[in-house]
Amino acid sequence: MKRHSILALSMAAAVLASCSGSKEKAEEETKKEEVVPIVQVETVTARNVEQIGTYTATVDPQIINNISSNMPNRIKQILVDEGQRVSAGQRVVVLDDVNTFSYETQVNNAKANLKNVEVNYNRALELFKIGGGTKQQVDAMEIQLINARNAVAQAERALRNARENTVLTSPISGVVTARNYDPGDMTGNLPILTVARVQPVKIVINVTESELPKVRKGMPANITFDTYGDEVFHGTVTTVMPTVDAATRTFGVEITLPNADNKVLPGMFGRVMLNLGSAEHVVVPDKAVVKQQGSGNQYVYVLNSDGTVSYNQVELGRRLGSEYEIVSGVESGAQVVTTGQAKLANGLKVQTKK
Repeated sequence: MKRHSILALSMAAAVLASCSGSKEKAEEETKKEEVVPIVQVETVTARNVEQIGTYTATVDPQIINNISSNMPNRIKQILVDEGQRVSAGQRVVVLDDVNTFSYETQVNNAKANLKNVEVNYNRALELFKIGGGTKQQVDAMEIQLINARNAVAQAERALRNARENTVLTSPISGVVTARNYDPGDMTGNLPILTVARVQPVKIVINVTESELPKVRKGMPANITFDTYGDEVFHGTVTTVMPTVDAATRTFGVEITLPNADNKVLPGMFGRVMLNLGSAEHVVVPDKAVVKQQGSGNQYVYVLNSDGTVSYNQVELGRRLGSEYEIVSGVESGAQVVTTGQAKLANGLKVQTKK
């Protein structure tokens, strides 16, 4: 009997210990659940922010001129190479002059024929005056005379053309951007050289329909190039295309850059900045902006009146030093969380630092 009593007391003690442990564990879990994240908040307001449109584009020459011969010929010399600067009227290509001699011969033959026709015409005209010929004979000789003169003009034109195609010159000042043949080659379908005018150069960007009313002809544009780091080049909007690109729903805008020092060359990649006026937008500290993992979306935690936070998706505008312009997603006067976001979730109750 005594033995059974001891066993019963032992079991009761074990049950009490177990209940006590469970109670303590439950109390610990409750304490954990009652822990409220402490965050720091900042009240944000709206202010006027300059609207700077940034666009990427490639530099194009103002004019491109393809230099070639209008008749097949062998190239004797190419006097310039790619990247070299040339002046208007400068000799750039020398072709074989074998055709020039034959055209000179044709001119001489045409002139000799003209002289013979002129003699015959004058003789017929004198005979007619003294009654030894007819008006019909004079008219026929006059037609021959006109044809002979035209033949001389055609032969001289062909000779000039042959001479012009013996020594080719650049019609514009610019930079040689392509050389398609070497000395000894026969000219073909491609131009021998391509010369591009780079004073000025032009840059074409695309603006959205909402930006179009803010862009006008004559407005300044600032351009930077990767080649020149932070150096800013100054251009001017010269053309605003009146039609929209159906595929991109954008409008083309042409910007002219004087390029007086020839530093900017066709093909360079540039970034164009246009001042599109100002707008009143909320500005928040950059540390308030949270990027959602796995997406390009940005969010800001906003403190609600009941002590909870809302996870607001925002549209960012310009970066302003240590701040961001918020185009949408946060109202002026809102309190945004600036520290402690890592422990937050949408709708979670928080405590603010004093």
